[in-house]
Amino acid sequence: MSEQGLEAVVEYWFGKGTEAIGNPEALAAFAQLRDGLEKGELRSAEPDAASPTGWRVNAWVKRGILLGFRLGALEEMGCPTGASFVDKATYPARRFTVADGVRVVPGGSSVRAGAYMAKGVVMMPPSYVNVGAYVDEGTMVDSHALVGSCAQIGKRVHLSASAQIGGVLEPVNASPVIIEDDALIGGNTGVYEGTIVRSKAVLAAGTVLTRGTPVYDLVKGEIYKATAETPLIIPSGAVVVPGSRQVTSGIGKDWGLSLATPVIVKYRDEKTELSLALEDLLR
Repeated sequence: MSEQGLEAVVEYWFGKGTEAIGNPEALAAFAQLRDGLEKGELRSAEPDAASPTGWRVNAWVKRGILLGFRLGALEEMGCPTGASFVDKATYPARRFTVADGVRVVPGGSSVRAGAYMAKGVVMMPPSYVNVGAYVDEGTMVDSHALVGSCAQIGKRVHLSASAQIGGVLEPVNASPVIIEDDALIGGNTGVYEGTIVRSKAVLAAGTVLTRGTPVYDLVKGEIYKATAETPLIIPSGAVVVPGSRQVTSGIGKDWGLSLATPVIVKYRDEKTELSLALEDLLR
């Protein structure tokens, strides 16, 4: 059925609650949705020049993903190597062939059904990509990295070892984490709560970004924060490192405490580009 027709059916059965369980029409609609997500034809969020953030959340797609959890019963699953697990029957682990053009290195990595993985993506073990995520061409998901539910990862992104990209299914209208093209997400970083990292930005190792995190731009003399309408947005090309700011009042000041805060120390230049040249050799 058409995308508009699928949206209407998904919304109908999502609204039916437990009545949808076992219904063939509901299962067929979910299967089409999951297939569209895996092919990249449907997305939980997509670029939209008319939006203040440049992105639009497709809440009905997220409701369809939640419908899939409601429809699925627990099932024993496994693979030829002998590994076994129990999960919702509607969300088995994805399997890839050479024709998919996705390199999944042995050692415990997994992609859940309903996640899009473009050609040229590399997954180093162990790493995980959850349902509804969109991982575009040439991106590397390094060891111990997580791509959470509905997260949107652009082209040629490097998610370094232990990088955590938060997921979001509820509330359904909440924006997922978005990492735009050519960004470098350093090791042991955490990007959560709908944060948008613009193209070519660099997050140094250990940087943590949340909706409540203020980011201090030492280059432009600005402070970036989330608002009621928009998430935290890291500018294009910004180089962000972990920093701290002093507590200036109360007992925290008396104790000499500081709070962790990310700091933009520069914007990408030729020196930065040279330091990132090794990335192409690893893909």
